[in-house]
Amino acid sequence: MHQHIKASLTEAQQALDALLANPVALQSIEQAATLLIDVFQRKGRVYSCGNGGSMCDAMHFAEELTGRYRLDRAALGATAISDAGHLTCVGNDHGYEQVFSRYIEGHGRPGDCLVALSTSGTSKNIIRAAKAARELGMHVIVLSGKPSEVLSALSDVYICTPGGTFADRVQELHIKVLHILIELIERHFFPENYAVKV
Repeated sequence: MHQHIKASLTEAQQALDALLANPVALQSIEQAATLLIDVFQRKGRVYSCGNGGSMCDAMHFAEELTGRYRLDRAALGATAISDAGHLTCVGNDHGYEQVFSRYIEGHGRPGDCLVALSTSGTSKNIIRAAKAARELGMHVIVLSGKPSEVLSALSDVYICTPGGTFADRVQELHIKVLHILIELIERHFFPENYAVKV
């Protein structure tokens, strides 16, 4: 068991090291932060979505924007598409591929932003959500673990973080990216929270 614990942590470290050594991914993270800051600056809203563990990450991202990350500050307008009533209604009446796109159609406005998570880069409901957002004049940021021509073409920013053979390593990198984005947003709007206190 001890051997497997060390192997798992080593694999996670290697995935993080690979991200650190990827200038394209690092630049994409910076571009995403700049875009989100601009959306909030213009009083736009941010919507996030994903499937399974990625939905949990999308919810975590939204609640740390409306609630708090490290220190208290004003709330920022973010919503994860995770309402059980909506998801089951649309899934039952229209099909699971439309659970996110229908929400965007109902709530999204030009200038808002969709942050969509798909470890595979092939999730059909994520692709449909990105299309719906673009059609509404929204911005789109995608976090994935594999290159995707379809999602990349639909995105303002495509952040690809390969993590190895399985999705769990990708999800671990995604939560790190999301935390960085939140921190950069906070540093812009609430610099006093990051001022050095003597």
